[in-house]
Amino acid sequence: MVVRIERDSIGELSVPDEAYYGVHTARALENFTVTGAAISQYPTLIASLAAVKQAACQSNRDLGLLDTGRADAIGAACEEIRSGKLHEQFPIDPVQGGAGTSTNMNANEVIANRALELLGFERGDYTQLDPLMHVNLGQSTNDVYPTAIKLCLTTYLRSLIAALGRLADAFEAKSVEFDDVIKMGRTQLQDAVPMTLGQEFAAFAIMLREDCDRLAEGAALLLEVNLGGTAIGTGINGHPEYSALACAYLREISGKPVNPAGNLIEATQDCGAFVQVSGILKRVAVKLSKTCNDLRLMSSGPSTGFGEINLPAVQAGSSIMPGKVNPVIPEMVNQVAFEVIGNDLTVTLAAEAGQLQLNAFEPVIVYSLLRATTHLTAAADTLATKCVEGITANRDHLERGVRRSVGIVTALSPHIGYTASAAIAKKALATGQYVGDIAVDQGLLTQAQVDEILSPRRLAGLLTTAIIASDPADAADATAAAL
Repeated sequence: MVVRIERDSIGELSVPDEAYYGVHTARALENFTVTGAAISQYPTLIASLAAVKQAACQSNRDLGLLDTGRADAIGAACEEIRSGKLHEQFPIDPVQGGAGTSTNMNANEVIANRALELLGFERGDYTQLDPLMHVNLGQSTNDVYPTAIKLCLTTYLRSLIAALGRLADAFEAKSVEFDDVIKMGRTQLQDAVPMTLGQEFAAFAIMLREDCDRLAEGAALLLEVNLGGTAIGTGINGHPEYSALACAYLREISGKPVNPAGNLIEATQDCGAFVQVSGILKRVAVKLSKTCNDLRLMSSGPSTGFGEINLPAVQAGSSIMPGKVNPVIPEMVNQVAFEVIGNDLTVTLAAEAGQLQLNAFEPVIVYSLLRATTHLTAAADTLATKCVEGITANRDHLERGVRRSVGIVTALSPHIGYTASAAIAKKALATGQYVGDIAVDQGLLTQAQVDEILSPRRLAGLLTTAIIASDPADAADATAAAL
């Protein structure tokens, strides 16, 4: 392999001659081999780094700190990277020491070497254009890295919000389809009162739309950045006008309303926004997992379980039991949720472990958040298309269950009293009789009264409760405004 020799403060190191990265990236490749993955698996992170570097370059040019020739070459290299080129040149492990320094160095070197090519020089000829003196001018990992990861996370959150919206749409469509399907609601797994299957699915949709609103709120917190703070937020070696100008350019480049934090020293050490976003992701995971628990329980059987709904059969369920089909899609979502909940603990511990003016553990924070958002996005889309859209209801079985259940005796209580209703329930359980027939037999109510009071459709409140609480269009508008 043809190599070139590059130098840093540690000494000399050979770098593959065809590589756009340099000595700092090469050392990181030797030092960090934890996940077996590379930061290039998150193209939005690479594009966000390039966007920050481009905004910095244009600001330094305007402030007279960087000549036009170098600025144009650096800007062009950033544009290429933002378009998807050279992402394979970002090979370092996402879990790294140094508070993200390796990632920042990687970006500096790739941009510098591509800019050198555009200027007609050889890669590694840093006398003409230097990764640190020119690409990283007026910057520090302390402000570049958190700004880039915040920018990246807002994009991933937007994708997750869209996926959850699609899943909510699928549940809402089923709520309409099942609006006339009567069933028994349950508390503590025991019969409660009648409801419709449509109401149950409407609740799933509403929960998801609420989570979309919370995610949009969390994303808005990420748009306050410490760009221009350089080392620990002091702004040392930076121009006094740089922060505002760089954020203005970053707004233009990214299309997102980023703003400089009110206090750059506080913003450099504070990981509170990451903790809050992680908590919202955990909330999404918990609620998605609970929903999938319900789907698995409602579809259990098919002969000896609840058997209320049928999930689409997507694969054979057993190597030994012919014909068995398992609820594999909800099971997959459950497992993603467990992972996200664990990631939240990682984020919490990493944020708490920060010391003094900088948190050294932001790499594992961003790695945990990126995995959480990407996995939840994929899980939500899969749940919608591979499961929810194909669910069918066992209508007759559900209606028979309502008639057999003693739970409907609750509706008699206002008319005959709690004690008499409890006695009827006890007798119904012992004899299997319909509670309405017992009430008539005991002369407590007439048949006409029973028919009116115990009408399952009336008890389910079809006319008033099968409603989606928030307008999907309004939710989409609010999300777009926040992001």
